Amino acid sequence: MKRFLSVILLSCLALAATPSTHARDSLYIFNRHIIQLPVAPDSADVERLNHKAFWRASAETFGFNMGLWAFDRYIQKGHFAYISWSTIKENFRHGFEWDNDHLSTNMFAHPYNGSLFYNAGRSNGFNYWQSGLFAVGGSAMWEMFMEWEYPSTNDIIATPVGGAAIGEVLYRTSDLIIDDRATGGERLGREVAAFLVNPMRGFTRIVTGRAWQKRSTSGRRFGIPPISVELSSGARMLALHDNDEGSKTGAATEIHIEYGDRYAPSTKAPFDYFSFLMELQSMKTQPLLSRVEIMGRLLSREVLDRKHFSATLGMYQHFDYFDSDTISNDHERSFTRPCVVPYKLGTPASVGIGAMFKYEPNRHWTIDGYAHLNGVALAGILTDYYRDYHRNYNWGSGFSVKACLNWALEKDKISVTAANQFYKIYTWKGYDADFDWSLTPAGKPVNIQGDNSVATFNHLEAQVNYRLWQRLYLTAGVDFYTRHTTYRMKIDNTTYPSIESKQVGVHLMLTYKF
Repeated sequence: MKRFLSVILLSCLALAATPSTHARDSLYIFNRHIIQLPVAPDSADVERLNHKAFWRASAETFGFNMGLWAFDRYIQKGHFAYISWSTIKENFRHGFEWDNDHLSTNMFAHPYNGSLFYNAGRSNGFNYWQSGLFAVGGSAMWEMFMEWEYPSTNDIIATPVGGAAIGEVLYRTSDLIIDDRATGGERLGREVAAFLVNPMRGFTRIVTGRAWQKRSTSGRRFGIPPISVELSSGARMLALHDNDEGSKTGAATEIHIEYGDRYAPSTKAPFDYFSFLMELQSMKTQPLLSRVEIMGRLLSREVLDRKHFSATLGMYQHFDYFDSDTISNDHERSFTRPCVVPYKLGTPASVGIGAMFKYEPNRHWTIDGYAHLNGVALAGILTDYYRDYHRNYNWGSGFSVKACLNWALEKDKISVTAANQFYKIYTWKGYDADFDWSLTPAGKPVNIQGDNSVATFNHLEAQVNYRLWQRLYLTAGVDFYTRHTTYRMKIDNTTYPSIESKQVGVHLMLTYKF
């Protein structure tokens, strides 16, 4: 995970270093500072990069799985990597079940691995939909053949679907870094950066010799679309309001990348527009990675085009990851006490409809925003009671509603943003109160979806940006997280009590809009 975080930071620097021949002050577009005016891809690059190499893509997928297994088996000596023909046959005989790994493993690390499978196809000429099949195949190979543990129901969903979202973001980001016209130190730096951002594409470029071939064209599949990068860093305070109260203060960093035209009349390919948000924090007891959000447009159509107002309607893929940990040090951890963690949520498989709009009555101020309704095929959300192996969350499915409104004055001299995200997740199948936990076979985790429950998760945030100098801003914001879980289980004819947790966060940061 730390490798992934570092390469995202590196990609931001690479994007910021992209040369521009235009005055940046003229590139303001609806609350965004565009790094460079759009450049169309060269037809020769498109034709060459669209050439499909099935066997090379398959070999890269197979080779990655074998290499990862060898690392787990001989370096990490993980118990799950001690496989044999017997374990493989048992996996096929037993079939899939829910696993009990950490939320960060199942909701982020596995989708990231899926992005490597995905990019084995993407880097060898296949489109978004076709590359997803390589993610499915790579995930199925790992689940059925490469682990001693039974194949995982959640992994076979999260790895390829979440992998496609992360993979396409990384593929398009690496596409911006590559420049086959460059030579010397600049060329080396670009190739290294592209490899770190997208290892599978970097490996493919080495195998094919493209990494050192100089061409008259850039070698970019998509040219350069409108792209903006924002980097914020400062202080954040978290406060838990529940049966007990506690607070934490520490450093925080946010990275926001917006790629493509929000309001394009129609979509030519999936992820021609996407937004990527990542939050990092340095606080005792808190996870380093606290939030990841990806919203990628799959298709769209303009439904309204007026002089001052326009709107589009489309279908979007979403990837959401929220993580927290105990804030107060006074809590006593126990299997018999409700969970003291405010929230955990991962939705690697989510898609729905969304509308984007903008209102620009004059040159002095603008309003833009969006509204989305999504179906969530797979989610992991914090539970207060279920504990087994590394797991403290329930598996489930449900829906989400997202809305955002931005107001900008005098070309972003000051801007105000308000957004809300609401999730409702159903855990359909629980376990009997008298379940005998000692019956777990051969020390393997128990196959349970979680506590039979209905959970809601809501994130309300507001933020103000004030321009201090050129593209340097002072950012102040507040976050309000609420989780409420109603349990439908009984012990001794007594229903498990419903639990609600609330966390408030405030931050003060400096933001640079590249």
